[in-house]
Amino acid sequence: MTLFAPLIWAGLLLQVDRPQPFFAPVQPARPVQVMAHRGASGQAPENTRAAIERAIADGLEWVELDVRLSRDGRHVILHDPLLDRTTNGKGPVEDLDVATLKELDAGAWFAPRFAGERLLGLDDALRLCKNRINIYLDCKKIDSIRLARDVVEAEMSAQVVVFAAPEVLRQVRDSPSGDRLALMPKWRPAMGMDAFHDLRPAAVELDAWDLTPDIARDWHARGVLVQAKVLGTHDRPDVWDRAIQAGADWLQTDKADEIIARETLRRLGPRRRVRIAHHRGASRFAPENTLPAYAKSIALGADFVEFDIRTSAGNQHFLLHDTTLDRTTNGKGPIRELDSAAIFGLDAGAWFGAPFQNTRVPTLDAFLARMARETVLLYVDAKEIAPEALVAALRRHDLIDRAIVYQGADYLLKLREVEPRLRRMPPLKDPKDLNDLADRVAPFAFDTRWAIVTPDLVKRAHGLEIQVFSDALGGNETIDRYREVVRAGLDVIQTDHPLRVLRALELEVTPAERPQGPR
Repeated sequence: MTLFAPLIWAGLLLQVDRPQPFFAPVQPARPVQVMAHRGASGQAPENTRAAIERAIADGLEWVELDVRLSRDGRHVILHDPLLDRTTNGKGPVEDLDVATLKELDAGAWFAPRFAGERLLGLDDALRLCKNRINIYLDCKKIDSIRLARDVVEAEMSAQVVVFAAPEVLRQVRDSPSGDRLALMPKWRPAMGMDAFHDLRPAAVELDAWDLTPDIARDWHARGVLVQAKVLGTHDRPDVWDRAIQAGADWLQTDKADEIIARETLRRLGPRRRVRIAHHRGASRFAPENTLPAYAKSIALGADFVEFDIRTSAGNQHFLLHDTTLDRTTNGKGPIRELDSAAIFGLDAGAWFGAPFQNTRVPTLDAFLARMARETVLLYVDAKEIAPEALVAALRRHDLIDRAIVYQGADYLLKLREVEPRLRRMPPLKDPKDLNDLADRVAPFAFDTRWAIVTPDLVKRAHGLEIQVFSDALGGNETIDRYREVVRAGLDVIQTDHPLRVLRALELEVTPAERPQGPR
C-alpha cells in the first residue's frame, strides 16, 4: 500500500516525478492525512504507548514522536531534554542508560489511570507501529548511523519520515542504511526552491501560514510531499482549511480528531445516511458529562449530545452518569447525599487527564445555557429528575424543540402530561413490543437494543413514523457493524467512537456519490 502515487491534490490527479511511497493504514486513503503531535496527547500521556494506541484506534495515519539519546547511546522517545515534566525522573535524559529510563513512570503525571506507563525506546515504538501507523520522527538528539540502522532493520522505512536540521539529515542520508530513509527538513520561502537539492527530501515541513498553492505545486512537481505545521494558536479550522486548500498532504496537529471529523463531514455533505449521538459528550476525548466533552462534540460535528441528569441533596440537578461521585470526580458517595456547594468544589477532570484538571461537575442549567448557543440536538437521559423539573429547565433555555428524552414508558407518560411537545424515546428491547409501545407512548423514536436492529424492524418503526436510535457501545463499536446498521436504515448511532462511525459512513458512500471537483 502506498500514499498518493500519483498524488491526489486539489481534487485532481497530479503526476509527480518521484512520489515517496508510504504505508497507508487507512484504505481508501484520505485526500489529506494528519500527524498527531506526540501521539494522541490530549487523551493519554504524550509520546507513550497509550498515546500511540489511542491514535491507532482513532484511525489516524501518523504519529509524531520525539527521539533522544540515552547515556549508553540508545534512542528513547521523549520530547524534553529533562525528565522532570513527563516522568517521575529528574535531570537530563542523557544522564541515564536506556534500561534505567525504561523503568521510569511516564504516565502518572498525566492521570492516575496511566500510572505505570513506561518510556519507549525507539525499538519499542517501531514494533508497536509496524503495519499499524506511520511515524514522523522528530530528531532532537540522535546517533544518525544507529537510527538509520534501527529503522531499516525493523523494516519500517516505508512507515517513517525523519525530521531534523539539514546537516543532521545529511548525516542520516550518508550513513550505511540512510539512502533507504525518507527525509523531511524544515523549509521557509526565503530559502528558495533549490535549498535542499542535494538532500533529495521525500517531504518538507512548512509553517501553515507560509504555504500557498504555488508553493505546494512547485514541491509536488519535484515529487516532494508537503507537511503543514498547524500547532499552537494556528491549530484552528480557518488555518486547516487554508492549508488543505493550498495543497498540504499532511497536517501536524494537536487536534487530529477535529480535522478528520471536519474533512469527513465536508466530503460526505448531505449524503449522510445516519446521524451521530455522542455518548456523554465526546467522552473519548474529554471527561464525560463535562462542558469540555460537549465543546469537543460540537467541534467534531455531533448531531446529538447525550447527557445524564442526577439530583443532589439540595434538589439541584447536575450532569453525572453514576449514582455515586467516586468514578468520575474526586468526591465520594452518592450524589443524593451531597449538597450543591460540596459538588461545586469537586474536580471532574483530573481523573481523565492533566489538561482537564479542575473541570467541574456542570449543573443542568449551566449545560443548557451553553447548548442554547449551539445548534446541536439534545439526547436527554433523565436518570434522576422529575418530569416537571426537566420541562422547566428546558423551557428556561428555549430548548423544548431541540430535545428528545430517553426513559421508561411510565416516566414518559408523565412527561407527556407536563409537556406534550417534548419528544419521547422509550427503550425497545424486543421487536414484539414495538406496536404496544408505540400505541402507549406515541414516541418520536425508540432506543433500540443493538442486537435486534434489522431492516424489518426499522421498516416497521418507520411505517409508524417513529425513528430508530441504537447504542453502538462496547463490542459493537466496529466499522463493519456500523455499516450493517446503516444499511438497515438506522436513524441515529450513539457512540463512544465518533471518528470510527464517520469512517464507516464515508465508506458507505459510493464513488459516484462522493463530492467531485476542487476541494
